Amino acid sequence: MKTTKKEIYDVLVVGAGVAGCYGALSFPDDVSVLVLSKYERTVSNSNLAQGGVAAVLSFENDSYDLHINDTMIAGHHANNIETVDALVHEGPDDVRRIMEYGVEFDKNENGALDKTREGGHCRRRIVHHRDTTGAEMVRVLTARVAERENIELCENTSLCALARVNSGFRADLLIDGEAHSVFCSYCILATGGIGRIYRYTTNPKTATGDGIRIAYELGASIKDLSYVQFHPTAFNSDDGEQFLISESVRGEGAYLLNTNKERFMDRYDERLELAPRDVVSKSIILENRRTGSNHFYLDISYKPADYLLNRFPGIAEGCRQHGVDITKDLIPIFPCQHYLMGGIEVDMDSRTTVPRLYAAGECANTGVHGKNRLASNSLLEALVFSRHAAEDILRCIRAGYAKVSAHPYTRDISGAPMPDNIKSEIQSIMQRAYFVFADESAVRTGIKQLENILKRLKGSKYAVTTEYCEALSMASAAYIILKEVEER
Repeated sequence: MKTTKKEIYDVLVVGAGVAGCYGALSFPDDVSVLVLSKYERTVSNSNLAQGGVAAVLSFENDSYDLHINDTMIAGHHANNIETVDALVHEGPDDVRRIMEYGVEFDKNENGALDKTREGGHCRRRIVHHRDTTGAEMVRVLTARVAERENIELCENTSLCALARVNSGFRADLLIDGEAHSVFCSYCILATGGIGRIYRYTTNPKTATGDGIRIAYELGASIKDLSYVQFHPTAFNSDDGEQFLISESVRGEGAYLLNTNKERFMDRYDERLELAPRDVVSKSIILENRRTGSNHFYLDISYKPADYLLNRFPGIAEGCRQHGVDITKDLIPIFPCQHYLMGGIEVDMDSRTTVPRLYAAGECANTGVHGKNRLASNSLLEALVFSRHAAEDILRCIRAGYAKVSAHPYTRDISGAPMPDNIKSEIQSIMQRAYFVFADESAVRTGIKQLENILKRLKGSKYAVTTEYCEALSMASAAYIILKEVEER
């Protein structure tokens, strides 16, 4: 049976994306850290991030105030100005730090960073690694994690439950399906989003809301979970497969076309294709209702083929596998679930309302994004606020706060197999009730259905598996979202 190297750690980090790895790397060598990856370390929302990192790295034709203003406008001024200010002012140094770690961002013919512009930005400030920025960041950060003797990264490990004990937590794990427990003085939840509660999402299989469910069970405050972002341009294939067509494609000049191959954004917003994501998604749905067709396209074929294949190699390959040549053809698109702005409520130091419990990245609600995330602010937020969490924990450790101790514990994970259809049932509920626009009747019905699902999951003696824990997380997140929608 595989186990962790130790039984007690100073810090447990749940999630091995950008927030988890950068947070772990922000601790000095004398702090022991265990990082959990539910599946392989490359399976995360971070790894799929295409566009880039938005940061004011020079003041030539840009400023902190402009970035703040763009962020606030995109978030409909529901953002927390204090955390936005920290994001914009501190973020550039974190970007420079990961470049020192070895992250390579594209450069132009003059050797300067090649910056792009995406929806909602008034300036070109987004640095990128072609169209696979997240994968480049995860590649470098996990390599740096592997070099650190004080950090252990455990793959194929699910956190099933987190229990408060004296001076910390007991974490009940499944490592390759086997029960195991460890103890930690502090915990950072960096578990990503909730995309898998929808049938159509750009999110990987990890995005089932595990950290949100675990924090909720501990009594942590969950805030604005209904602030779900639907990306306007996911590849719309006949087989239902969704992968992201990055915002940067529109940032580099792609046109949005309706079923008649006509541009239509001028009917809905003066910013046209470069309006923020929620505006474009809603515009597509309204145009869908106007035309009676769900056929929509992106067209960037007027750009030179060499440029497109070099700038968007991942997108070009993904489209090619579905018979679409982006240098010649229209790219079929339609909105799908993409990102979560709400989550576990945290303060400036990424502290939740539960002592010693922190959250960072997509599962956390820092208030940075308001009601809608500005393109390419997510990776920046993951860097800044995972570092904040590490810095606050280190202050506590240096102040001599009590450390956790271990005690014998065995958890019974045996039981009957969970029915196969529960996850798909949750997804069907959410697609009907709250996709871009909320359906009032379907919301009320969905809440009752989710109450019954949660009752079944918690009241039956099902075997505790990763699949079971994910279903429980999905049902919990979906229920909280629809209750919020109903109240609003």
